[in-house]
Amino acid sequence: MHLVDESDAVPLTSIDELVAHFRDASKPRAAWRVGTEHELIGVRARPTHGAVGSAPPYDGPDGIGAVLARFAARGWQPVIEAGNTIALTCTDSQITIEPGGQLELAGPPLDDDRSFVAYLRGHVATLGTISGDLGLAWLSAGLRPFGGRADVPWMPKLRYDVMRGYMPKVGTLGLDMMLRTATVQVNLDYADGDDALAKLRCLFAVTPILTALYANSPIVDGKVSGWQSWRSRIWRDTDRDRAGLLPFVFDDGDIFRAYAEWALDVPMYFLYRGGTYRTVENLTFRRFMTEGLDGMRATRADWGLHLSTLFPEARMKTYLEVRGCDCGSLEMIAALAPLCRGLLYDADACAAATALTAGLTAAEREQLSDDVPRTGLATRVGDRTIGELARELVTIARAGLTRVAPTAVPLLAPVEQIAETGRTQADEMIAIWEETGGDPAKVIPRLALPGLGR
Repeated sequence: MHLVDESDAVPLTSIDELVAHFRDASKPRAAWRVGTEHELIGVRARPTHGAVGSAPPYDGPDGIGAVLARFAARGWQPVIEAGNTIALTCTDSQITIEPGGQLELAGPPLDDDRSFVAYLRGHVATLGTISGDLGLAWLSAGLRPFGGRADVPWMPKLRYDVMRGYMPKVGTLGLDMMLRTATVQVNLDYADGDDALAKLRCLFAVTPILTALYANSPIVDGKVSGWQSWRSRIWRDTDRDRAGLLPFVFDDGDIFRAYAEWALDVPMYFLYRGGTYRTVENLTFRRFMTEGLDGMRATRADWGLHLSTLFPEARMKTYLEVRGCDCGSLEMIAALAPLCRGLLYDADACAAATALTAGLTAAEREQLSDDVPRTGLATRVGDRTIGELARELVTIARAGLTRVAPTAVPLLAPVEQIAETGRTQADEMIAIWEETGGDPAKVIPRLALPGLGR
């Protein structure tokens, strides 16, 4: 979540200042950290206030607001907007709510992935205590499996009101993305422009493989869909202006300037002034910076906010975000940081991983991104499969991690198992669905994180 800092109202006058936003965030290797964010899907586990499996609203005795209030009572600092708590902060961590009530934890950036495992388990234990007597459970999946989009209440967050009106204009599944999906992401540092380019190029090269390994959203509208990752399918028809692939990462040059030039021409969602969001129509950041709007001039805070509304498969802000994975089990959430650390914080591993799909054209990469959500590890890439590439990718990550953080290697075990067996979390979910007949009362205890399925 991006918290708007209106005090950073320094006017922008040149593209060089936008480029500096990225360049000034460069860090020496010794300062590199990895941060993990994940979203969980809240459902009613008891019929006290609504049907089992239904999505809780914000208000009410079992609402998302009540969950946030209980975290606040444990020392988290609430972020208030229009009288509602929309986020919580605690030192370097944040808890935020997504449009459909998905609860996101952004953990602190860490240099030891084992520390995050302990942090994650502590958070889950607290969430279980908080949610248990509310009758709520939290599913670790990439998509809400029960009901349809219309069954999910909207959270009272002002920026979501703007996005809710905008999404249907630029794609057919944007509202599904907002209300029903859940992901796990990691955030990584870079040393300079060349390092950022190498890492972004690697991420765009391997994102289809990561998507297949982490696929965990095969149930749509209460039925087995035939897709491994419907969450990824949704992103392919959300907003082509701001989501998907960025072909320029495979070109040589200044990645900071190239990313800024791309972002400048993406239409803006809104402006934030005086504690509220103002909708803008057909206004790119380039036009706003050049012409202004109704006496308002572009500021550094506006640029930071705009960057938070861009959704490519790998995103650059003052760090790099890996965005292509469905949320999954506790072990899979914990595995993504060391997996990416091994791939991206070791130069040899980064180069080897990038080479796995180096022969693909831009059109072939687009086609692969269309195919992988449906067929996952079985997707063909020339005369090979994504599953074969996944086994190589995990081997590369293990080798890289052994060089840069050997004590974290055991955390790769769940990803290694999927790569070796070819059986994904999506396959496991389908099996659960078929065994239970999709009965929410039987499904919830098996899909919820440990201690969160009461």
